[in-house]
Amino acid sequence: MPQSNLTRRFTGAVLAGVASLSLGACATMPGSSIQPGTPISQAEAQQGAQYHEQFVQEFGGAVRGPQADYVVQVGQNIAVQSGLATTPDAFRVTLLNSSINNAFAVPGGYVYVTRQLVGLMNNEAELAGVLGHEVGHVAARHSARRQQTAQRNQLLGVLGQVVSGVLLGDSALGRGAANLLNTGTQLATLSYSRSQETEADQLGVNYLRTAGYDPSAMSTVLESLARQNALDQQLQGQQATVPEWASTHPDPASRVAAARNMAGPQAGGVLNRENFLSRINGLTYDDDPAQGVIEGQSFIHPQFRLTFSVPQGFTMSNGAQAVSITGGNGQGQLASAPFSGNLDTYVQQVFQSLAGQGGALAPQALQRTTVNSLPAVYGTARVNSGQQQVDVVVFAYQFSNSQAFHFATISPVGGAGVFNPMFNSMRRISAAEAAEVVPRRIEVVTAARADSVQSLARRMAYTNGQVERFRVLNGLSGNAELVPGQQYKIVVRSN
Repeated sequence: MPQSNLTRRFTGAVLAGVASLSLGACATMPGSSIQPGTPISQAEAQQGAQYHEQFVQEFGGAVRGPQADYVVQVGQNIAVQSGLATTPDAFRVTLLNSSINNAFAVPGGYVYVTRQLVGLMNNEAELAGVLGHEVGHVAARHSARRQQTAQRNQLLGVLGQVVSGVLLGDSALGRGAANLLNTGTQLATLSYSRSQETEADQLGVNYLRTAGYDPSAMSTVLESLARQNALDQQLQGQQATVPEWASTHPDPASRVAAARNMAGPQAGGVLNRENFLSRINGLTYDDDPAQGVIEGQSFIHPQFRLTFSVPQGFTMSNGAQAVSITGGNGQGQLASAPFSGNLDTYVQQVFQSLAGQGGALAPQALQRTTVNSLPAVYGTARVNSGQQQVDVVVFAYQFSNSQAFHFATISPVGGAGVFNPMFNSMRRISAAEAAEVVPRRIEVVTAARADSVQSLARRMAYTNGQVERFRVLNGLSGNAELVPGQQYKIVVRSN
């Protein structure tokens, strides 16, 4: 990824916690109180245009080429069903280069979906359903209804009020950290209520029906999202459930059932499965090496030539702003900031940025050391959250005269040592190691008579959970088996 992008990576990582079950954190901008279906106003169009580039930048940039063109076509055709505009080209649809399962739309006709979420889908109707759901939020002017209750509750550069619940939990540590670390971009990402999510699902189903798609696609894509979330948590050693406080959205099972009921027992229409699979064949899946990749417990960035590992019990999320690190005993991020060549000054400035505008935060002392031949400086600040004290650590490394990276971590008092293995694991990688980092991509294959779920799953470019990943990726629930002659997705390494 471009060097400047690493400082923006943390945003998508947290949104993923909501997106995996909610068709995105559903980013919104302030809207009006006009009734659903009212055409886009000039003010809304200007509003969407104002924030478009910032949204694209936060989510890794826009994908270009035939795959993106296809997504744009489907998105414009479903969006026009909303009555917000009379022609498809009134909507600007963007395929985002992000490994986060996310989709959102903002007033003004701007619609977004990540390539990761598109890769999880299994037919064109599902793609149209997801985009229709997000357009439904805009058509219903949900953002205006939520504007008064929205809060810019940002943590370590994270957007939105979802942060303290999803990332840190509703704990004393989480509340203190959320109050303390309020830096980052000033865009507000608002979450929706349960009733608004249900209304958007209903509008999305209606749009599918009027466009000639099978409206049951809304329930199948929601089911895939729920199963992917459960699998992610299983692979990370977490409970495959979403706590009530972590989301205002309906729980996955009831939402899938509700969407199925909305479609009705006589649901029918176009799925366009084969066309969809042929159009997304070759789409990048998981992390883009240009943005760094997560492999097991390690993060590797071939462009910046760095790697580090997190301890067992901790997980990482690779977002558009930073790499987030989450565990039961602390949370943190890897990021970068402007560097003038003085690590002491760099660390002090990071602490100050964590305090936010008008705040003050400084380390008790600065310690100099060397980590795997990298000059390093670190410091700790003890902060009273109001509920309990927490330790904030900034640990920075100099990679060149103009480039530094740092961890910023939060842990209960005296517990910062849990991150020592991670701090000490940071190192440069060789050119040969960097060259070995290649992207994963979706490959569409046709099942032969001798193929089975197990035989195709063995071709998946993962060292764990191959069968489970294959089933979720292809919407194969229960004990469903392959149909000879039918196409399926596998994830392989690019040559």
